[in-house]
Amino acid sequence: MIAGVRIQLFLPACQNLKEKRAIVKSILGKLRSRFHVSAAELAYLEQWQRAEIGIAAVANEMSFLSNQVQAMIRLVETYPGVELIHAETEYYD
Repeated sequence: MIAGVRIQLFLPACQNLKEKRAIVKSILGKLRSRFHVSAAELAYLEQWQRAEIGIAAVANEMSFLSNQVQAMIRLVETYPGVELIHAETEYYD
């Protein structure tokens, strides 16, 4: 099973790209180390208060994968200084 997750974020406290990139880099690092997934910034690269990240995860059981996806989304939405705008998940066999 494969899960693809797209998460759109609003970063209200960011005043420049350097601040935004520091927050996004930290989120991506936590996702990669805690969940062993591939994660990258996908869109809004030149806007300092918006970000979109993508996550790809693989597992052999759907229930485990679904729980992991929910935990990843919770991690992002509870990250300080970040507001989750939208999260979209697609599953593939």
